[in-house]
Amino acid sequence: MRIALIAPPFIAVPPKKYGGTELFVAELAEGLQQEGAKVVLYANGESTASVETRWIYEEEDWPFHSEVEASLKGLSHSAWAVQDAAREADVIHLNSAPGLSFSHFVNKPFVYTIHHAYEQALTEYYAKLPDVHYVTISDFQKQKLQMPHMRAIHHGIKPSLYQLKEAKQPYLCFLGRVAPPKGTHLAIEIAKKSGIALKIAGEIQPVYQEYWESQVKPHVDGKFIEYVGELGPEEKNELLGSSMAMVFPIQWDEPFGLVMIEAMACGTPVLAMPGGSVCEVVREGVGGYVRNSVNELADCARNLRIAPRDVRRYMEENFSVERMAKDYLELYAGIASGRAQSSGETESMVA
Repeated sequence: MRIALIAPPFIAVPPKKYGGTELFVAELAEGLQQEGAKVVLYANGESTASVETRWIYEEEDWPFHSEVEASLKGLSHSAWAVQDAAREADVIHLNSAPGLSFSHFVNKPFVYTIHHAYEQALTEYYAKLPDVHYVTISDFQKQKLQMPHMRAIHHGIKPSLYQLKEAKQPYLCFLGRVAPPKGTHLAIEIAKKSGIALKIAGEIQPVYQEYWESQVKPHVDGKFIEYVGELGPEEKNELLGSSMAMVFPIQWDEPFGLVMIEAMACGTPVLAMPGGSVCEVVREGVGGYVRNSVNELADCARNLRIAPRDVRRYMEENFSVERMAKDYLELYAGIASGRAQSSGETESMVA
């Protein structure tokens, strides 16, 4: 089977630092190829995924300098990629919304993975494209949508890229965008109430600069609360693996939360607040703990009872790239043969 996998053109696949969607695309591309599919990846020229890669934009372009220019660049990339893919692909798999409009006049099956939280305007846009086969990344995300062809498939990663560390260091970690929806300020509160140091890693986007300056930076002393910047794969592995736990006190409806399974791959439990997919990903007492308050999570941090090897095993059993690739191949095959499931028959991988 020939699969055209189209990523946004702004960040390399896989990402050098920030980029959840790009990490997913890289894992899926290589996982599909490992399962015997012929994969062509459409990304940018700095991408290093181990599959055939095509591009018209050679360099990364992140963060955006202009939303208008970014929208036009994304549209141009999608138009070129869909036109090229239509010549030989059996299925065209998109990961950003602009390219879906070409499904009106390209006679190929389209799959689209929805990576964003619920947005009414985008939902209305999808409703005008009922022939696309939509993939949500959690059951929670799927419940808010009404498209006729829809299935939930949880993300997966390669366990081999993450080192299990059973000897932990006396600190908690936070990994993600430094932003109010991610709850960075609450991670600091959890650390202070638990008496356990915190290392914060992640991107500070310009739109959240004031948040950083007023609610995070004043607490950063370089000792108890430390900001370590954006991290590449090796540094991220070390941060997660050596940490007692990763705190994930989100304040929004998380569509999936890839960093949760990255932490668990390192044998590090997740201490999370409920929101969106969290309770699907973190099995209570196995992958970590989900609580409603800072005080409860601080108490969990002081009384961790989960063995790192058990956390890793849980991740391997539920969130491997092999399982994800097989689920997508099953979907592609169903589409090609006319057996694809409707939204009423949707299957999802529930941890």
